[in-house]
Amino acid sequence: MIDMLIRQLGPWSWWVLGFVLLIAEVVVPGVFFVWIGAAAIAIGAVSLLHWDSVWWTWQIQFIAFAILAFLAALVGRQVMAGREQDTDEPQLNRRSAGLVGRTTTLTDAIENGRGRIRLDDTYWTVAGPDMPTGTPVTVTAAKDRELTVERSKRASDDAQSAPAQTKP
Repeated sequence: MIDMLIRQLGPWSWWVLGFVLLIAEVVVPGVFFVWIGAAAIAIGAVSLLHWDSVWWTWQIQFIAFAILAFLAALVGRQVMAGREQDTDEPQLNRRSAGLVGRTTTLTDAIENGRGRIRLDDTYWTVAGPDMPTGTPVTVTAAKDRELTVERSKRASDDAQSAPAQTKP
């Protein structure tokens, strides 16, 4: 069935494949199918010129397509890798990075380097030196869903300025 369709379409079969892949790129974005689709369209263009040639068999066409698709995907990857754009919202979709500098208190003590805090309406796993529950902490770094905290400077200053209490 497919063989009959390819024979009936002739060199246009590559064009059809190319446009199907371009449509797939629109439906499933990822900037991958566009390069393979471009390779199929390029083979279609060559097929229009050499369809009746003895040497332009379906095996040669397929090998040429495979090589061209591979090269196009490599070039496309290089092109897209260099397209990181500066944005006016660098923290967008990076919520944890926007929490750096915020101060809160520990909801669960940090034991063995792990604890929890609550910021806004979310509980976050934190890493830092061991501290008891209720200690004021400041977020100093964020990686994925884990925040790094240290004892809040304000809390340290308050503890140092408080007079020492003696037992009677």
